[in-house]
Amino acid sequence: MPPSANLAPKEWTPRELRHSFVSLMSDSGVPLEDIARLVGHSGTAVTEAVYRKQVRRVFTGGAEAMDGVFG
Repeated sequence: MPPSANLAPKEWTPRELRHSFVSLMSDSGVPLEDIARLVGHSGTAVTEAVYRKQVRRVFTGGAEAMDGVFG
């Protein structure tokens, strides 16, 4: 039996997983054309407009907020 990822089904829907995959690939420097191909888009327009979100700025903003709280 494969190992479980222990993801909460209500929090990690297929849509959330797909968006996270695209965001992490983008943030890791994978070219947009490659990401679009991996998720089955015929071009990059939908990937760019809908799916590609940078997660590093979210993590960085959260870390900076915590630094401000805890010094």
